[in-house]
Amino acid sequence: METTRQQKIARLIQKELSEIFRQQTAKMGGVLVSVSAVRVSPDLSIARAYLSIFPSERAAEIIESVNHNARSVRYDLAQRVRYQLRKTPELSFFIDDSLDYIEHIDNLLK
Repeated sequence: METTRQQKIARLIQKELSEIFRQQTAKMGGVLVSVSAVRVSPDLSIARAYLSIFPSERAAEIIESVNHNARSVRYDLAQRVRYQLRKTPELSFFIDDSLDYIEHIDNLLK
């Protein structure tokens, strides 16, 4: 069960990460990365961000690149939230494949 503070920080991080990824993927063309959820640890030191990536064929490649550049993403995030948060949490990124799962179940039901 998340506290209200964890939920507020998760929403703030999700909003700012979405904007960071929107700006970065605008340069790439043909790739859409959205932050579907963020979970923050109780001590607010770790944030797990779940990314939904389109096209899903390039998801593994993109998530590897994002995890490789997690320090620069954290720095960009820290610049954006420096007046709201005292310390920016460590970031880890994961693929959110729930849309692919829903599509698979939908195809099975047809």
